[in-house]
Amino acid sequence: QGFTSSETLTVQSITLLPLVDSSSSQIAKMLAKASRALSVRVRATLDPGVSEATVQRIQNRREYLKSLPGVTAPFGDVFDPLNLAATAPISDIRRWRESEITHGRVSMLAALGFIVGEQLEDFPLFFNFDGQIQGPAITHFSQVQQGFWEPLLIAIGLAESYRVSLGWATPTGNGFNALKDDYEMGNLGFDPLGLKPTDPKELKEMQTKELNNGRLAMIAIAGFVLQEVAEPGVEIFEHLAYNIEKEVVEELDDIERELGLPLTPVPTLAPRS
Repeated sequence: QGFTSSETLTVQSITLLPLVDSSSSQIAKMLAKASRALSVRVRATLDPGVSEATVQRIQNRREYLKSLPGVTAPFGDVFDPLNLAATAPISDIRRWRESEITHGRVSMLAALGFIVGEQLEDFPLFFNFDGQIQGPAITHFSQVQQGFWEPLLIAIGLAESYRVSLGWATPTGNGFNALKDDYEMGNLGFDPLGLKPTDPKELKEMQTKELNNGRLAMIAIAGFVLQEVAEPGVEIFEHLAYNIEKEVVEELDDIERELGLPLTPVPTLAPRS
């Protein structure tokens, strides 16, 4: 069937039935990969607005993304639902990855600190945690006394200055806000316990685990904050324990109702004043 110069052919999807043996599975993967490459090249041939050079750049970006740590199940390919990599230069992709690693590390510390702060708020070993700081973690920062923020800000400033000097290129003209070409994203040379593997495959696996834990932590800390905003005065574990207890009591009430026994009162959650 012929196409005019203004028409384009879009290969939307190819559905492969599940195959049982391993060799068939490999064939299915090869066919799926070939179909994706074919769809791009067909559009390039039939659409005057898509050049061969553009197709090559898009494929190069995706291959670069696939070579990075972080590609993991359940997404067998690059997870890019907004197709941001299609138009972004490699320099932007590297900067995004640096940002993802940094935010993931901060979020892992934040999620841990959120829980520890609420459970040990009156433990005398911690600075300012002498019983005067209490309640949900989102209110702790406003209760911290003088003498804590100043050293913290200095420490953050020194850490960020070191990271910038190590990984970021000197801003000049079009090179503003870019990483150094020889900088490995996230590698700050900080490995006091000597855990970094020397085998490239093991290193990539460990980096993928770090990214996945960081991604989970970013979602977790956002959930912690939103939950405590939605229920003022209620800590995270109090909320969790209350909902578990409520579910158990409601199940018990169903049994007691069937047996004609007095119902166990459903617990109430009393926020801290």
